[in-house]
Amino acid sequence: MATMARSVRPPRTPALAIAGNVAQVASGNFLEMYDFTIFGYYAAAIAATFFPGRDPYASLMLAFATFGAGFLMRPLGAVVLGAYTDRRGRRAGLLLTLGLMAIGTLSIAVLPGYAVLGLAAPLLVLAGRLVQGFSAGVELGGVAVYLAEIAPPGRRGFFVSWQSASQQVAVVFAALVGTLRFGWRVPFLIGCALVPLLFFLRSSLRETDAFASRTSHPGFRETLASLVAHRRIVALGAMLVTMTTVSFYFITAYTPTFGTTVLHLSLTSALVVTLCVGVSNLVWLPLGGALSDRIGRTPVMIATTALALVSAYPVLAWMVAAPSFGTLLAAELWLSFLYGTYNGAMVAYLTEIVPERVRTSGFSLAYSLATAIFGGFTPAVATYLIHATHDRAMPGAWLSVAAALGLTATFVLRRTEPQASRYDT
Repeated sequence: MATMARSVRPPRTPALAIAGNVAQVASGNFLEMYDFTIFGYYAAAIAATFFPGRDPYASLMLAFATFGAGFLMRPLGAVVLGAYTDRRGRRAGLLLTLGLMAIGTLSIAVLPGYAVLGLAAPLLVLAGRLVQGFSAGVELGGVAVYLAEIAPPGRRGFFVSWQSASQQVAVVFAALVGTLRFGWRVPFLIGCALVPLLFFLRSSLRETDAFASRTSHPGFRETLASLVAHRRIVALGAMLVTMTTVSFYFITAYTPTFGTTVLHLSLTSALVVTLCVGVSNLVWLPLGGALSDRIGRTPVMIATTALALVSAYPVLAWMVAAPSFGTLLAAELWLSFLYGTYNGAMVAYLTEIVPERVRTSGFSLAYSLATAIFGGFTPAVATYLIHATHDRAMPGAWLSVAAALGLTATFVLRRTEPQASRYDT
């Protein structure tokens, strides 16, 4: 308790202290998304290095499957590391996840390829991705909960939206690095070089008052029991997140591959589009959060998921009918608007409907399940759908499925959960 007491410092200036904490806590979220995005950007090069073969499609699918495998570890990380965070503190959890993420990133960056290690190379890449996925299982939840607990009254949507907004800075930075045409290892090493700075920023975080003021914290068994008891909220939360995670990985990590291998545009064009998407997301996320503070979470979520449901496939069909830099950019910016506005409201909403005692683990489990089942495999699913149907717009159908799940969960929560209905208006 003495250690905790020292870590809780009253801010000199509340607004300045909150802004500083937002930057500090979101900085680690930047590394998580930078690493995941770089893997998606350089999937073709990683495939050639670790999964060489005569069939480029098979090699690319193995690389995307490895990309997706990291997401399978997220639910486990959400439970184990989420329970640790709900027990030991928001600050302690954020430092632990950053350390694990750094280990996974470094292991991939320095690993020799298949030509040197043979079968051990892809297996070790997979191991590195699993470590990254395990840590990422609670990274996003830890950041979102921290921001929710330090947000001023009536501003939670806006403040929590910066969790996702920090990821967009990583998307933009990764796209800029990609346009410099480095080999694929250099961007990973750049991520490793940022780790000491990120540790410095996070180590100076103060514990949230909401956590520090509680007299008891659940142990691991209590956390598991509570998650089981609230499994309905977790399942509906996962449905909410599906809209977010499928949309995000399509318009960011998959765009360079989609632009080059499906639309046959230059890598530079595809990366510039991705950079513009990151900037667009960075604008719409806080606006969506602020709008939800004003008119309610669910009206924003219903409107955006309904628009995504009816427009995703037609927009992609229009784009692939006349592929160009302009049509790719226009289609992606529309999807960016829907994703950013929805997610700006949804992330805060999810922190509000999960019980406080298991807020980090419950939020993280819902998010991780959606990412593991749907979002993380979006590049692989999109590649398979195009290959199986010969319809280059079929990823739009996958986006529509995600939107339908988010819309359904929003209506169900609005009608059946008292704690959810408070955020309608």
